[in-house]
Amino acid sequence: MAQKLILDVNENPKKIRSWILFAFQHIFAMLVACITVAWQTGLSIGPTLISAGVGTIIYIIATKGKSPVFLASAFAYISAMIAALGLGVSKGALTQDQFEDLITTPGNMNRNFLAVILGMILVGIIYVVVALLIKKFGTKWLNKLLPPVVIGPVIMVIGLGLATSAVDNMNTVGVTGGSQYMSLLMGFVAMFITAICSHFGKKMVSLIPFVIGMGSTYILSLILTLIGRAAGVPALQIVDLTPLTSLDWTSWKSYINVDFMFINAINQEVQFTPMMLGSVFIIFAPVSLVTICEHIGDHKNVGNIIGRDLLNDEPGITRTLIGDGVATAVSGVLCGAANTTYGENVAVVGVTRIASVGVIFLASILTILFGFIGPLTAVLETMPKCITGGVSLILYGFIASSGVKMLINEKINFDHTNNMIIASVILVVGIGGLTISFALGDSTATFTSTALSMILGVILNAILRDKKEDNLSEEEIDRMIEEQKKRL
Repeated sequence: MAQKLILDVNENPKKIRSWILFAFQHIFAMLVACITVAWQTGLSIGPTLISAGVGTIIYIIATKGKSPVFLASAFAYISAMIAALGLGVSKGALTQDQFEDLITTPGNMNRNFLAVILGMILVGIIYVVVALLIKKFGTKWLNKLLPPVVIGPVIMVIGLGLATSAVDNMNTVGVTGGSQYMSLLMGFVAMFITAICSHFGKKMVSLIPFVIGMGSTYILSLILTLIGRAAGVPALQIVDLTPLTSLDWTSWKSYINVDFMFINAINQEVQFTPMMLGSVFIIFAPVSLVTICEHIGDHKNVGNIIGRDLLNDEPGITRTLIGDGVATAVSGVLCGAANTTYGENVAVVGVTRIASVGVIFLASILTILFGFIGPLTAVLETMPKCITGGVSLILYGFIASSGVKMLINEKINFDHTNNMIIASVILVVGIGGLTISFALGDSTATFTSTALSMILGVILNAILRDKKEDNLSEEEIDRMIEEQKKRL
């Protein structure tokens, strides 16, 4: 049973102030994860934010405004992006780690940007092809392939799989000489303020707990940082102001971010050859199948929260996949990163009970604005990871709890051995982080733990059909047990 929504999918806030505050919650929720992809691949943060906003708008249009989902850069493609950036680049005497450091150096034009663009366009095409196949053959097979006993534990894996990210962010010291204890303290402050506002807050306070939690903790951290800088106490410095202080205020490039991927591809030093197309396919195609599995799991979770079947009813999996795929292709051209559904924003919808697509649309517009304007991008970059990590304890935990809720609502009977085995394997594989990587030429394809847990769950569900005794009455089961005792 879905929780009652304060604002349904097709409803919008009546006050502009409320609309803006609700939108900022979605921006804050996805911020660090979104720009982390740019940090780890050495690509530009501004275009990454712009791509998240543009991609979400494309998704909203494709799904006819019926799915409250925010899209942003996908972690699953980081290794593929680095591999593609290195195609055709001379490794020389560098070790693999040194070579990857070189490939992920910001501003380095000796990288294969065009290979990444083509890879992301390929991913978009694969999404659209899969969507059209589903449209032709229907969606009934999806419910049989992915019943609640599979999807529930997978949703738990998605949330708990992000737990290490939240903890790592809380432990991140953003300033040289800073204190890990202060980072942890600010993370817990953000978490407690958010939790208290959500539970005890009245009226607007209960609807914007993430804005209040992250915003107030950021202000506190900034005050402590300024005191620490003035007093020469590094332990009090939490906010890294480098993104702001390093801006060249005399250059127009500091005010407007136009460092798009297609511009880099035009100016790249490495030569792209047609022979590289096969490598691009090998690098990106397997990952796209993995993220399609995650796409299905995320949309099952969203539908469970808002009480609608987004995959079988409106807008339907055909539209959600097309929206996600086209968004990824466009994002690849703009920033190089694939777009994907963000669990953080799904959790915001669940916690605040505000599922308004109009709010998400405004968040997309504001994200594009922040991405274009250099100083605004720099301000967002100064948000300490420890603060987002603290709030993520709630966000990621909510995702995992949604999986538990699905199992309860669907009345999955764990007295049945097959259900217990299916859930057990999914949870252990997913939370344990089991992955499978295999070499394809000079590249490596990897099945993530989330995708692998879903695949194994599907296989086990197909094999372990209900036994005859699973449908027996309690009296019949008791009689059968007594007969077994007599044989012993």
